[in-house]
Amino acid sequence: MKRVDGRRPNQLRPVKIHPHYVKQPAGSALIEMGDTRVVCAASIEDGVPRWMREQRVTGGWITAEYSMLPYATAPRKPREVTRGRVEGRTQEIQRLVGRALRSVTDIEKLGERTIWIDCDVLQADGGTRTASITGAYVAVMLAMNKLQSDGVLKECPIKSGVAAVSVGLLDGVPLLDLCYEEDAKAAVDMNVVMTDEGNFVEVQGTGEDAPFTQRQMMAMLKLAREGVAELMAIQEKALQG
Repeated sequence: MKRVDGRRPNQLRPVKIHPHYVKQPAGSALIEMGDTRVVCAASIEDGVPRWMREQRVTGGWITAEYSMLPYATAPRKPREVTRGRVEGRTQEIQRLVGRALRSVTDIEKLGERTIWIDCDVLQADGGTRTASITGAYVAVMLAMNKLQSDGVLKECPIKSGVAAVSVGLLDGVPLLDLCYEEDAKAAVDMNVVMTDEGNFVEVQGTGEDAPFTQRQMMAMLKLAREGVAELMAIQEKALQG
C-alpha cells in the first residue's frame, strides 16, 4: 500500500527531538513528528495539590496542560481561553499525558513537589497527543537531571522510559504513526503508550467506521511496539545530546 507521504506501513514519520528548547523551565524539548510539532516543558513547583494534603497522600505529583495554538491548524482555531471553556478533547489529552508520566515515576522519591508539564502544539498534522507524551518524557527527564545536579534529589524518581505512537487501519492495512489525512480516513484509530520494558500504560482504540478483529488489533499493537522502540532510541539520543 502506498501511503500519502510515500512511507511504508511500518515506518514512522521523520522524528526529531530538540532538548533544552526553552530556557526558563527545568526541562524542555521540541518534538517534530513529520509536520506535527509540539513544545513540551517541565516546570518544578514546591508543594503538592490540596487534595493530596487533605487525603494525606505522600510524595509528589505530576500533572499536564495541553493546548493547540490557533495557527496550528487550518482554518485558525480560536484559543480555548477566548471561548471561556476547555474542550473535552483537551482535558482528555492532558490527563493522558499526566497519567503516562506518573505511571513511570516513583512519586515518593519526588518529594513534596509538583512537576507541571506544558504541551503546546505549534503545528498539527496528526498524533499530537502521542507526540506530547514522547516529548514530555524528555522534558521531565531533563528536569529530574537538574534536580539531581542541584542536589535536591539523591536519585532519579523515573523508573522507566515511556513513549507513545498512533496506529490505525486504512483500507484494511495496519499503519504506524498516522498523519492527519490518514487519520481522517482510517476505519480504526488507536493510540498506544508503552514503557521501555515493553509494558502497556494505556491503549486507546476505536472502530470509527466498523468493528475490528483481534488479529487486526494484534497487528496494530505489533506495529506500535516497534514504533515505540524507535522513539525511545530517539529520546535517549536527545537526552545524551
